[in-house]
Amino acid sequence: MIVASGRSQRQLLTMADHLAEKLKAKGTRHVPTEGRARGDWVLVDAGDVIVHLFRPEIRAHYNIEKMWSAELPERDEALALTA
Repeated sequence: MIVASGRSQRQLLTMADHLAEKLKAKGTRHVPTEGRARGDWVLVDAGDVIVHLFRPEIRAHYNIEKMWSAELPERDEALALTA
């Protein structure tokens, strides 16, 4: 997974278009994208790699990088959640 930011909706859409063009030039037939209508978060499916393009405030809001955070809940907190 690749996570990147662009400064505006226009820049994100241009980044997604450029990436799709490059992938097609390298032989990828179909490059699905999602989120183009809003342009806040565009996902480009490059096969084995998924590219997330965000505007900075949207990236901060969703904070998907936290999925790889080394911080785990304390054992007592985890037990309380399952009770």
